[in-house]
Amino acid sequence: MIEKILYNANVITLDDTMPSATAIAISYGRIVAVGSDDDIFALATADTEKVNLSGYTITPGLTDSHLHWAWTARAMSDVDVFEVPSKQTALDRVAERVLQVPAGEWITGQGWSQEFWDDTSFPSAQDLDQVAPNNPVCLRAKSGHAVWVNSQALKYASITTETVDPVGGQIGRDESGIPTGMLFETAISLVYQHIPNPTPEQLVEMMKDAQQKALASGLTGFHDFDGPDCLYALQLLRQQGDLALRVLKNINDTWIDHAHELGLRWGFGDDWIRIGGLKIFSDGALGPRTALMVDAYVNEPDNYGIRVTDKEEMLERVSKASRLGIPSTIHAIGDLAVREVLDVYQEVRKQEAEWGILPSERRHRIEHVQLVHPDDIHRLAELQIIASMQPLHATSDYDMADRYWGERNKCGYNPRLQLDQGVVVTFGSDSPIDPFQPLKTIHAAVTRRRADGTPNAEGWYPSAKVTTEEALRAYTIAPAYTAGMEHQLGKLSAGYLADLVVFDCDLLAIPPDDLLGVNVMKTMVGGEWRYEGN
Repeated sequence: MIEKILYNANVITLDDTMPSATAIAISYGRIVAVGSDDDIFALATADTEKVNLSGYTITPGLTDSHLHWAWTARAMSDVDVFEVPSKQTALDRVAERVLQVPAGEWITGQGWSQEFWDDTSFPSAQDLDQVAPNNPVCLRAKSGHAVWVNSQALKYASITTETVDPVGGQIGRDESGIPTGMLFETAISLVYQHIPNPTPEQLVEMMKDAQQKALASGLTGFHDFDGPDCLYALQLLRQQGDLALRVLKNINDTWIDHAHELGLRWGFGDDWIRIGGLKIFSDGALGPRTALMVDAYVNEPDNYGIRVTDKEEMLERVSKASRLGIPSTIHAIGDLAVREVLDVYQEVRKQEAEWGILPSERRHRIEHVQLVHPDDIHRLAELQIIASMQPLHATSDYDMADRYWGERNKCGYNPRLQLDQGVVVTFGSDSPIDPFQPLKTIHAAVTRRRADGTPNAEGWYPSAKVTTEEALRAYTIAPAYTAGMEHQLGKLSAGYLADLVVFDCDLLAIPPDDLLGVNVMKTMVGGEWRYEGN
């Protein structure tokens, strides 16, 4: 029986055998048929629900290929310091929160970057002490690779002049060696381990709010990079019957040995929650200048970034995971980090060939791929490595990228270089680093400009632009392939899961500048309307 028919629509199927249609038949959470109104109406019975979409555009559901779901959910209740225009604005917002919480309670926030301020030097603990002398404060930088804390937080973490920098991290210090209140990379955990975590039940409630916002943005799924607390809460959400987004759950390096002991493999799970790959950090990020570089940062001749994980350790981890059925997904932002990750994958591909494992059976990824050295541009294609990229990072970062990387940026934040070689390029937001709003990401990828039109009419390094259809495929077909679900997701075709988005206009027919004005009218996951706008 056909349960539901959507008709009078502009259907962008992304199925090359039938690129467009006007109607879709749906039963039991899957698409039964796609075609013209007349063809699909012929399948209807007296009980079939018929939904007139009034000429609106339908696309496959959108999947964010890189975000931090628990972190995103929690950040929605944090102090909002996202891209604040000045240090004083951040301090004012912390001061407001101080009035709302008792002394001694932690105050957390996310999203500041000194690169948006007139004074681009890092802030200090003393700055925060002025507005929060009796509360420990921890404000995570926009990059996620540095935190700004006050003296109370340093005291909680027992960070003093004598504290040794952890491997892969750095404690910011003044000329006398006294901690400044800035912590980079793995040093962040020195403070984070003292911040109380929400209970699983509290995290579930936070996720419900985040889920509604995600559905309203057109998302029907995401690839997550948070820890076990996120997986536990997602399972509770599923158990309650409230999970409405499809999740690929990647496993951070800290817990991969546990996964191996349990015998977990890539793809374990079902259509709602399934296991992804091993997540490793090879380096830091551009914001705190910890991304690992072949050549030093502009005007910082002694700074080449931070190597978070040695190449030899990466190789051991990736090789073992591959042998046990799990591909890897490695964070690499600087050009030397990308090179070292490619070196690791090159060696592992050789091993896989000896083991009789095809590249399609181990869908290895590089996360971010922000800067690629010219000598390494072709290597992702040669090794069949997926490029997981976040176009909003290009438009939010270009000022500091120009400041610290200079002319190297012609090979930076550049999906065009990889698409032209046939690399699978999949898009995401890295939420809460940038918002999980797909239309903003698609606009950034297509225009290489911010919402206000900066830096100029042509966009930042316009040769890196992609088409709207390419960006749409990077939110649909590419993440489906990356998750091993290419025969169920990413297209609107018979047999596929009924995950789709209804927009108020044709994304492929409007000028790129109009993308930011497009509205999501409805979002369907598994044949059910999970969001319906006004």
